[in-house]
This record gives sequence, structure tokens and C-alpha cells, in this order.
Amino acid sequence: MMDLILWRHAEAEDGIPDAGRKLTDKGLKQAQQMAAWLAPRLPQNTRILVSPATRTQQTAAALGMEFETVKEVGLAANTVSLLAKAGWPDTHGAVLVIGHQPTLGQVAAFLLSGAEQDWSVKKGAVWWISNRVRQGEGQTVLRCVLAPEML
Repeated sequence: MMDLILWRHAEAEDGIPDAGRKLTDKGLKQAQQMAAWLAPRLPQNTRILVSPATRTQQTAAALGMEFETVKEVGLAANTVSLLAKAGWPDTHGAVLVIGHQPTLGQVAAFLLSGAEQDWSVKKGAVWWISNRVRQGEGQTVLRCVLAPEML
């Protein structure tokens, strides 16, 4: 079984260059709230993959855990690069990806509907998706969707 947890960076400032945008005060609070919810729920040895962009690095820092910075989940990521880097569906355990729209929404749509579509993942929100085998058949399960304002 594998857990793939998609966490969109929290609210960020507008500006250029895109990769250098920082979290707003609201975004820092969103990241801290979600991190407080996530931290006790993450399975031991969860692998954390984070986009190189400043806002995702700040979001990840709120967890206070070690993470890997990888371009495969960054601003130029796509469904194929993200799923390959995460090892979906063959990795055992959990992988948390902290990244961006539209990629996270496209990954969620592909895993849950079988087609790449532009689903919206709110800023700071988490989508927790698992795969499992039941009666010899692989299944994808949506375990949780949580937006910061629901905390």
C-alpha cells in the first residue's frame, strides 16, 4: 500500500520571478495550521518531496521535518514527472509532495478519475490518496481532502 499526500503551498505574494514568491502572513498561518494537523498523522518514514520554489520551501518548513527539494514536483512539473518521482503506485509507505497548481489538481484528477483534468486544489490544502489491493485488484482511495479554513 502507498499513501500519496498532495499539499499545495499556502497563500503567496504576487510577483516576479515566480519561483521567488514568498508566503504572505496568511500563508504562513495556513502552513502552520496544516502542518500541525499533518505532522501527527504522517506515517513514520514519510518521504517528503518539495518544489524548489520559495513558497513551497516555506510551506514545508512549517512541518519541521527533513525533506528533499526536487524539480520533478516544481513549477514545470507534470503528472508523469510527479508520479514517477513519488514512485506511484509501487512505493510502499507514504510520500508527501508539496507543490503547485495546476499539477497537483491534474495528478489528483488522473488518480481518481483516470483522466488528466484541471481540478482545483486550494492554496494550503491537502489531498490524501492511497492505493491498495483488494481481491487481487488495485484500487485508488481518496482518504482525505482538507483546506486550511476547515481546521
